[in-house]
Amino acid sequence: MKLPGSLCVYCGSESGKSGVHCDAAKQLGRILADNSIRLVYGGGSIGLMGALAREVLSAGGSVVGIIPKHLQTVEVTLTEVSELVVVETMHERKKQMFKRSDGFVTLSGGLGTLDETFEVITWRLLGIHDKPIVIVNSDGYWSHFIELVEKVIQEGFAHASSRDLFAVVESVDEVLPAIAAMAPSRSAAAGSVL
Repeated sequence: MKLPGSLCVYCGSESGKSGVHCDAAKQLGRILADNSIRLVYGGGSIGLMGALAREVLSAGGSVVGIIPKHLQTVEVTLTEVSELVVVETMHERKKQMFKRSDGFVTLSGGLGTLDETFEVITWRLLGIHDKPIVIVNSDGYWSHFIELVEKVIQEGFAHASSRDLFAVVESVDEVLPAIAAMAPSRSAAAGSVL
């Protein structure tokens, strides 16, 4: 199985009501560190983001945190990361996270996590990239998202092949096999508009 050198993980700056989500973030952190995969994430020290990054660091892994100036106090920057990148805007944050990653993983999170996930899926659809995208449906968290995508397809606003733009797994143990198994969606115009 060919492993990526780095993965961008989108997840919440909150911990959520169920401990299942935090456990999944920590477990993914250990998996990344154990496989020498650098974590690229939003740079915060709170919520799932903080739990994930701390777990990678405590297991001897490498972490790149990318955070906009205006969120440094809101998301409480994790300064212990291997590399901290402070940017001016959310757009620059997402651009840097994209450029520094070989693939994307979505854990549970809020509207920001949803925004980031939809964006990289859309970019893959448009041929901007062909990096793998895996959504971890811990405890059924993303089931409604998956239903929404199905509704969009059923109503004729997206082609059935849109289902192949991302993979859905039920646990973080399945992330790396899913990343390795993802077939290219199309010939990507490598970063042509980023």
